[in-house]
Amino acid sequence: MDSASSVVLQALTQATSQDTAVLKPAEEQLRQWETQPGFYSVLLNIFNNHMLDVNVRWLAVLYFKNGIDRYWRRVAPHALSEEEKTSLRAGLITNFNEPVNQIATQIAVLIAKVARLDCPRHWPELIPILLESVKGQESLQQHRALLTFYHVTKTLASKCLAPDRRLFQELASNIYSFACSLWSHHTDCFLQQIYARDEAAALSSLERTLLSLKGLIKISHSCPLFQGFLNAVFERLKQFLECCEYFLSLPTSLLLDFLEHHPCAFIPLIQRSLEFAVSYVFTPVGEGVTFERFIVQCMNLIKIILKNDAYKPNKNIEDSKPESLEAHKIKTAFFTHSTLTEIGRRLVSHYLLLTEEELAMWEEDPESFGNGNLPCTEVLFLDIFHTYSQTLTPVLLEMVQNLQGPTNVEDSVQLLMKDAVYNAVGLAAYELFDNVDFDQWFKNQLLGELQVSHHRYKLIRRRVIWLIGQWISVKFKSDLRPLLYEVILSLMQDPDLVVRIETATTLKLNILERNTIFRTEQFLPYLESIFGLLFQLLQQVTECDTKMQVLHVISCVVERVNIQIRPYVGCLVQYLPLLWKQSEEHNMLRCAILTTLIHLVQGLGAESKNLYPFLLPVIQLSTDVSQPPHVYLLEDGLELWLVTLENSPALTPELLRIFQNMSALLELSSENMRTCFQIVNAYLYLSATEFLQNYAESLCRCFCSLLKDITNEGRVQVLKVVEIALKVTVFRGILDGERYPVVMATYLGIIGRVLLQNSSFFSSFLTQMASECSQEMEQLLGSLIEMWVDRMDNITQPERRKLSSLALLSLLPSDNGVIQDKFCGIINITVEALHDVMTEDPETGTYKDCMLMSHLEEPKLSDDEEPPTEQDKRKKLLALEDPVHAVSLQQVVYEKLKAQQSLMGDQSFGPLMETVDTELVRQLQDFLQVF
Repeated sequence: MDSASSVVLQALTQATSQDTAVLKPAEEQLRQWETQPGFYSVLLNIFNNHMLDVNVRWLAVLYFKNGIDRYWRRVAPHALSEEEKTSLRAGLITNFNEPVNQIATQIAVLIAKVARLDCPRHWPELIPILLESVKGQESLQQHRALLTFYHVTKTLASKCLAPDRRLFQELASNIYSFACSLWSHHTDCFLQQIYARDEAAALSSLERTLLSLKGLIKISHSCPLFQGFLNAVFERLKQFLECCEYFLSLPTSLLLDFLEHHPCAFIPLIQRSLEFAVSYVFTPVGEGVTFERFIVQCMNLIKIILKNDAYKPNKNIEDSKPESLEAHKIKTAFFTHSTLTEIGRRLVSHYLLLTEEELAMWEEDPESFGNGNLPCTEVLFLDIFHTYSQTLTPVLLEMVQNLQGPTNVEDSVQLLMKDAVYNAVGLAAYELFDNVDFDQWFKNQLLGELQVSHHRYKLIRRRVIWLIGQWISVKFKSDLRPLLYEVILSLMQDPDLVVRIETATTLKLNILERNTIFRTEQFLPYLESIFGLLFQLLQQVTECDTKMQVLHVISCVVERVNIQIRPYVGCLVQYLPLLWKQSEEHNMLRCAILTTLIHLVQGLGAESKNLYPFLLPVIQLSTDVSQPPHVYLLEDGLELWLVTLENSPALTPELLRIFQNMSALLELSSENMRTCFQIVNAYLYLSATEFLQNYAESLCRCFCSLLKDITNEGRVQVLKVVEIALKVTVFRGILDGERYPVVMATYLGIIGRVLLQNSSFFSSFLTQMASECSQEMEQLLGSLIEMWVDRMDNITQPERRKLSSLALLSLLPSDNGVIQDKFCGIINITVEALHDVMTEDPETGTYKDCMLMSHLEEPKLSDDEEPPTEQDKRKKLLALEDPVHAVSLQQVVYEKLKAQQSLMGDQSFGPLMETVDTELVRQLQDFLQVF
């Protein structure tokens, strides 16, 4: 071994150490070598050396594999040279004799990664060498070549670009026949060895068979000849049935895969597929088959053929595609009345029966019983009943009729059959709407079933209450609800936990039902008892999923009865903090607790303040993006935050402190942005002054940043927050007579800009404020002008005094009585502002607005003055757009007075001017003499 290899080998050996003092420097050294020429050639030599330590070789493979992702592409920084890549490609396929399975798999994946980038253009020899190696007689070499062949085809099949797809189709066509014969050969060997009871050889052949089949599946979609192979699969399936479940599942997976991706090409196989699947699932042929996975896949095959849109003609037959008509014709011919009848009966009487395993789970782990997804059998029943309801409805109704009356508790077969039939009636509730008088059945049959208290009859009690839940949204008179609540109250005290859990679920379905109106007054007499029993159930169950399920029911109850829940929630309020603490590792349960708290706060209203010691830390944690649980809890946490604010009687220091989380939330710009804005608004409504004193600065920074990146809708949300802030702070501050001069001056400046630059918004704003204050808009406007005139002395900056004058002058001309009544005050402010901003030209005796700015003006700098920065220039450009610096106050006064005179006429305008002090009129005339 050369010196370079020795150094790298030593580093790899140290990198496998458990001692971090040895491990870390070695990892850092290897990281530095990643970009060095020749490093990957050394790694190749190391992992190909079977004499070295397995852990070292494993690590060498991993470093090589990671290097492909980073440095193999030509455009990558520190990319490998073409010469080294050529050498590496050759070395990777020199031999297929890796003795360690795990390393062999990694090498196969590694080769596939290179193939994805280089095959076939830069690595044309890869596939021929793999195929040649697969043909070899040496067992290990053949297996490793097959393993590599599978990973290469899997990787190449995943490429999406059109040129890559065309190249792979060409490759698939070239090797398809060989792949088929390879699979057939290994299958024959496997079956022969099974019959000869040579288990070791059969196991080895099975591995090769599976690898060749997996590779064949990957090239299947790109080969037009694949249909012929699927026909061969049917010939093999009967042989496979006698051998092994896992091997059997692969060919059926192949059929399902092809059906999903190529439904039209599958049409010639529909008849044969249905015959095969139905015979094994619904006839005595399949009675000896105990492979559940195989049965499930056969059911899926039937289901997909039934539901495939490509096999359904259009309502207008003439518009249908020929292949759709052909497929529909095949299905119609196959699903005869007798076939459907047999399928329907067997689905219910055989596949919908509770199994021994399910019954054992009921006893041993009741909370897990029935918590799974809808079984494949029930899905198939739903699909086939929906498609052929006219044929199957009489079959199911006959089965119901045969089971009328109570069943003998000693007859377990009949109990299980009744459970299955009732299950079917529940699943098909919507299809049976016109054929079952459920209200009569409930009163005459099902109520009696629920009163049988024997412990063996719990199967039927549980199934009946479940069945009622399925029919509530289909056909169940509102008048029967009190009777149902009596049943629920009874079953919530049933000795069996599964029955109690199912009863709670049916209660939820009843409460959520909106088609047949849920009447709160019908439920209220039972509220206290049922709510107490729900709380007991919540304490009794131990699994997170079940606690979530019961919490959801409780949330629904609280939401629907709202404030009427208040007398009964004490026990729940005391228990939730304990449950929150216990669920620290179960974020989904915590989400359910948050939902419950949302509804509790809404139900408790202002009384929810008593929950703050628990509630506010929950909100704090759920909305803190620095805490990992926020990923799960954020959405519900924000909703809880909002309803807490909406129902808070006053702003507490703790509630104010939580807002520290908001800046980071706004920076996320996530789908929760709208709720965040609603929370900001809620704080403003709750206590704007205190809130803004603490957070105005950080909020402004967030909003300025947001406005650059968010959508128009987002900008509207930001501006609405600003609008509310104006309403609850600025406007009310003015009307309430803000005591502090600087604050009042700032308020008036803000209102002045709104009035001057968006008069329509100011008008709507004023209208809305008047409505909220229960005043007339004109009365409010008069109060505002009066306050403005009265507090003009609070405004000391000339710029703001001019702004106030321009803003009030913008109300002219007007025939509004209030504005004319305040005309004297407006002129008073205007004359004061003119004195502030006008300078007299000594030569001409005329006045000029000294605040006007021009683009042409360049500041004259003294020697010790710094030239303007870019920021200074930007400030000037902004100032040039400001009416204070762009509009002559002198000219505006003149134009507004002329317009008012024109509007009123000389006879009316004269008396209006007489309301102004004569000295002020004289001063005004001096300023306007130029006009």
